[in-house]
Amino acid sequence: MSATPADIEHAAAVLQAGGVVAFPTETVYGLGADASNAQAIAKIYALKGRPSTHPVIVHVARRNQMHDWASEVPPIAVELAERFWPGPLTLILRRASHVLDAVTGGQDTVAIRVPSHPVAHALLERFNGGVVAPSANRFGRVSATSAAHVRSEFGQSLDMLLDGGECSIGIESTIVDVSGPQPLLLRPGGVAIAALETALGKALGRPDAAAPRAPGTLAAHYAPTTPLMLAAPDLVSELVRTLARQETKLAVLSFTALRPLVPGLVWLAAPADPAGYAHVLYANLRELDAAGAGLIIVERPPERPEWLAVLDRLTRAAAGSGAGEAP
Repeated sequence: MSATPADIEHAAAVLQAGGVVAFPTETVYGLGADASNAQAIAKIYALKGRPSTHPVIVHVARRNQMHDWASEVPPIAVELAERFWPGPLTLILRRASHVLDAVTGGQDTVAIRVPSHPVAHALLERFNGGVVAPSANRFGRVSATSAAHVRSEFGQSLDMLLDGGECSIGIESTIVDVSGPQPLLLRPGGVAIAALETALGKALGRPDAAAPRAPGTLAAHYAPTTPLMLAAPDLVSELVRTLARQETKLAVLSFTALRPLVPGLVWLAAPADPAGYAHVLYANLRELDAAGAGLIIVERPPERPEWLAVLDRLTRAAAGSGAGEAP
């Protein structure tokens, strides 16, 4: 059931009172709090178990509101905002002096986004301020793309949950740093790199040690509690048969519905296109994680640019679960 105008009104009041509201964006569900209220932000960090040095994204309703949070808005930021906002793009800018360290992780930059989901937009318009909203899951675990995922993660510990159905994109926003002389890709996501580079007329740089820290970029992230192993397509069936002989219960995410005849095997067939795969990725990982298996095996997607964001999430999930890649 989608949130009603009365729900939006109540949620805005909860935010104004320093509460935490889970709400949908087109990417994933977020845990929202007033970006100008340090105590409210602290509640999110406590709920997630998130390190205080890990920055969060400020969500706003309109493009011109980035001037409220940034000390400098270069022309390239305006260009990208006009092209991709509202949408799954986060921009890193030099922070304004009033922005809290709790938002930036103590850095001199701030992350800003204008989401396109109608529930998120209505809430941000009614609140009329910045809302930090890291993904609505325990830190380092699989993101939530439905209200049911949020409920299973936090139960009754939230002040409010706005139900906006399934998230249309299903993985987090692309993050681009425009705080320096060269725009840098910090995290692939909902906006394709090719689209960004076409809009800019040049290639995006890659971060070095001096680049700002950004959400979702730790080596281990997006991980199920069950160990997850990435395997090349030609190894999946062989790996399943070998491990099944060792009486290991397995759960598999593959591109095909053709499966080995192994007792107790849980097998999900994923969409073959990057957008479709991303849309159901976290829901699939959550389903496999709940299967009671000893290992999740994920068939590795193609090494092509359009799969970059999905590969990023799966690689970090494998690292975070402790299994890594099949030899």
